[in-house]
Amino acid sequence: MAIPSLSQQYRDKAPLLIALVVSSVMSLVIFAGRVVYSEHWTYLFLAFNLFLAWLPLCCALALWYLDQRKVKSNLILLALFGGWLLFFPNAPYLVTDLIHLGPRHNVPLWYDMVLIFSFAWNGLILGFTSLWIVQGVVHARFGGVASWLMVGFSLAAGGFGIYLGRFLRWNSWDLFTDPTGLAVDILAPLLNPLGHPRTIVVTLLFSGFMTVAYITIKLLGGVRWQAIEPGERLSR
Repeated sequence: MAIPSLSQQYRDKAPLLIALVVSSVMSLVIFAGRVVYSEHWTYLFLAFNLFLAWLPLCCALALWYLDQRKVKSNLILLALFGGWLLFFPNAPYLVTDLIHLGPRHNVPLWYDMVLIFSFAWNGLILGFTSLWIVQGVVHARFGGVASWLMVGFSLAAGGFGIYLGRFLRWNSWDLFTDPTGLAVDILAPLLNPLGHPRTIVVTLLFSGFMTVAYITIKLLGGVRWQAIEPGERLSR
């Protein structure tokens, strides 16, 4: 079977990337409508969190591009993977912004529900898309078992990262601005998990939810409902 050219692979992935951009823009338009109606910038943090959710996808796309170009510098690839893993929790973190839903500035509650949910959806789908890309790169280089081990580790780390961000208010860049303080809060529940029950429960809930959701999306993308014609089956 012929291997698609790099340009063909770009064309195959363009519709998905366009859909992701359109979905994010739609969320921003909903937010802008709220600002015009209420004359308040209450949910401006959603736009910033959405920007952070795009960072792991950008790292994943750069990693995929260099892998397709057969770049041999493992240091560059490892740096991109590290950047992706560092920012990955920022994407599903948007789901936790649902905690802010409540009556504000006479805006209908249903409108704010759609607003926050749209940002949460974008965070999830951006994160899962980036994970899908990285899994493909790891699968090509190290095999299927290694790729799924990476997925399991990343989703567990993502669940823990959500806990760090929502409850302890750490950000990804704090790894560089306050590495000591961040390390203390990371090691404390790891060294004494029974002494930090909320950490364990939040991490397990979010990582478990993301695992089921990610596997569901993977399976959904691989299912073909249309009948395959005999001639098409032979061509494949």
